[in-house]
Amino acid sequence: MAGKPRAQTRSASSQGIREDESRLIVAVRVTPRARRNALTLEGEALRAWLTAPPVEGAANAALLALLAERLRLPKRAVTLLRGESSREKIVAIEGISADTFRQRISGG
Repeated sequence: MAGKPRAQTRSASSQGIREDESRLIVAVRVTPRARRNALTLEGEALRAWLTAPPVEGAANAALLALLAERLRLPKRAVTLLRGESSREKIVAIEGISADTFRQRISGG
C-alpha cells in the first residue's frame, strides 16, 4: 500500500477557536451524563460536561443553552454546525470576539 498518503483528519478538539467573518467557530468535546453542567477551556479546546443524556438531541440542546447562558448571549446566537451525533462538535457563535469568549468561559 505504499505510495498512497493517508488523509489527515482533525478532531474537533484540535481545531480550537477561530473567527470566521462575523462569527466565532468553536470546537467542543462533550461528555454527556455528567454529574453537573460545566465548561472549561483547556488551551484552545473547549470541554463541556453535561447532565443531559445523548438521546434525541438532549445533550446538543443542553450544550447550546449552557454556552448561551455562560456567554450572556441569546440562545439564537449559538448554533451547532457539525457533530450532531458525535462527542466532537463544532459550534458557531454570533456576536462575540475570541477574547471575550475566552474571558467569559473562564468565569469573567
